[in-house]
Formats: sequence, structure tokens, C-alpha cells
Amino acid sequence: MAQTPQPAPTNRKAWLDAMRPRTLPLALSCIVLGTFLAAADGAYSWPITTLCLVTAVFLQILSNLANDYGDSIHGADHVEREGPQRAVQSGQISAATMRRAMFLFAGLAAVSGLALIWLSFGAEGLIGLLIFVLLGGAAIWAAVNYTAGNNPYGYAGWGDLFVLIFFGWVGVLGPYFLMAQRLNWTLLLPATSCGLLAVAVLNVNNIRDIESDRLAGKFSIPVRLGPERARVYHWGLLATAVFLATLYVLLTFASYWAFLFLLAVPLLVRNGTAVQQTFSPLALNPLLKQMVLSALAFNLLLGLGLIL
Repeated sequence: MAQTPQPAPTNRKAWLDAMRPRTLPLALSCIVLGTFLAAADGAYSWPITTLCLVTAVFLQILSNLANDYGDSIHGADHVEREGPQRAVQSGQISAATMRRAMFLFAGLAAVSGLALIWLSFGAEGLIGLLIFVLLGGAAIWAAVNYTAGNNPYGYAGWGDLFVLIFFGWVGVLGPYFLMAQRLNWTLLLPATSCGLLAVAVLNVNNIRDIESDRLAGKFSIPVRLGPERARVYHWGLLATAVFLATLYVLLTFASYWAFLFLLAVPLLVRNGTAVQQTFSPLALNPLLKQMVLSALAFNLLLGLGLIL
């Protein structure tokens, strides 16, 4: 019996898939952790938190659209690729239309970010205002140039470092500083822990795409390390994230509630074990979502434990 042909994706679904809403929890979790850290130090502000979350959503969607566009024009999305189908590569959305959408979300992120900076510093906080304007510009540049642009840094293997910077240091320390307007070195520990979990998400994605990335000349860390060592690297990311969070709690100990994040460690162990034992690219797709949710749970529990 002939199979019933599947209906073509609607334009609305194509855009939703290109924006990849499943990645948003990862972008939001670093903001939430930074907010919890500020609240633990008595510096919480709901308007700043709201604008931070909105800006993070715009930047993450911009990054996802740029990734769809960039991988398509640079050849990483092709018929042999075993990950989810991309909108530009499949022809559901034209490259020109995707570029216009990228400009739209870059503009939205810029407006939201400028409002956030103005709310935090006002006209009198000129130095802080200028620093965060530069950071905002860098975040927009990083979102676009991971796989788009003339020399995308993701193709040279720098994606992990930029994820650590923007999903860890900037994503956690930025909201904290905007609310508290001060920093101390110990905050680098939870910020780095958060960033390493975000790198672990990218690592699962890149392990899945090793073969297609190699064919396209995209030299991600797993392409450079090879599949076996990339899985060892994954364990290293998870273990270091737990170690740094534990060290922070020990150095700033105020209550045993601060160890609440340890409840999420079995989720990380489960993900690491599954990635270690899974070799089919298609079978890695559910582990990507699992890693996102595990990172979110870890960061939420870490932050919650600090304010209880």
C-alpha cells in the first residue's frame, strides 16, 4: 500500500522551527541564575529582570535564525545531514527573507538592550552605559557570526569559547551587575559553571553533526577531537560545572539549602552516560533536549538554593 504523502510544512511552522523555541530555556537559565545571585545579595529588580529576559530571547532567536542561514549558505546543512531539517536549506524560507528576519531581531535586541542599560544606569552612569552598549553590540555580533558572516567563528572551532562567554560570564554576571552594580571574583564560579553546561549542549549538537560538519569544513571541537575524545570532553564539561558550583557554595556558605543544585547532578550523569553510549546521530537528538533541560534544572536549583 502506498504511503500517504506528508503535508508540506506551513510557513508559520517553518518560522517556528527556525526560531527553535526548545533552545530558549538555555538562554533564559543564565539570566535567571544571575537574577538569583543578585536577589541573594539583596539587589533584585523585577523591571531589569524582565528586560534581561526579553533581550535574551531576542538574541537567542537571532542566533538560531543566523545559524539556519549561515549553515545553509556555507554548506553545513545538506542532504546528508542527520539533524533536524533547516528552513533555508530545505527551501521553506528564502535566504533573503531569513536575512530580513535577522535584521528584525537584531533591531529588537538592540532596542530592548538599550532600554535595559538606560534603566540600570541612566544618563549619569555614562561609563557603565558605554560598557554595556559595547557588550550588547558584541552579543549581537556573536549571535550572527557563529555560522553566518564571511568568517564565521563556529567554523574555526571557537563556538565553545563564545558560548562560555555569552551564556556564562555575560549571561550571569551581566544581570547581576545591572542590578547590584558591583561584582566580586567568586561570582565567576557559578557563571563559569552555567557557561560550561551551555557548552555541553553545543557539544552534544556538534557530536551529532560530526560527519556533516567535517564535509562542510566546519571544524568544531568534536570534529577536531574525534567522536571518542569529544565524549570524554563532554564528561569534563559536566564534572567541571558541578565542581565550580560546589566550590562557590562552600566559599559563600550560608545555608545547607545552597546544596539544592546537587539534586540535578543525576540528570547530568544520565546525560553524560547516554552520550557516551549513543553513536547514532539521530539518537542523539533527544539527548540534546535532555541536556538543555538538565542545565536549566541545575541553574534553577543552584539559584533557588542561594535565596532560601
